[in-house]
Amino acid sequence: MAVRGYVLIEAEVGRAKAVGEEVQQISRKEATIVSVDTVTGPFDVIALIESDNLDNLGTFITDGIQKVSGVARTTTCLAVRLS
Repeated sequence: MAVRGYVLIEAEVGRAKAVGEEVQQISRKEATIVSVDTVTGPFDVIALIESDNLDNLGTFITDGIQKVSGVARTTTCLAVRLS
């Protein structure tokens, strides 16, 4: 079962567009970028990512998204299926 996470990204001032573009280009084996949107509000960019497991999702965030120049902070929300 795939794991989905919404990564809420706070960018440094004036860097939201560049951060969104760079996040969209990340290509790593651990996970796949489904979508990236620049948004208004307390966060600047929201990325939806999918992975085979939670460990790979975490690695993608820490070694991929958080290393993008201009990323100040990330918050990850995991998607759940409630039954």
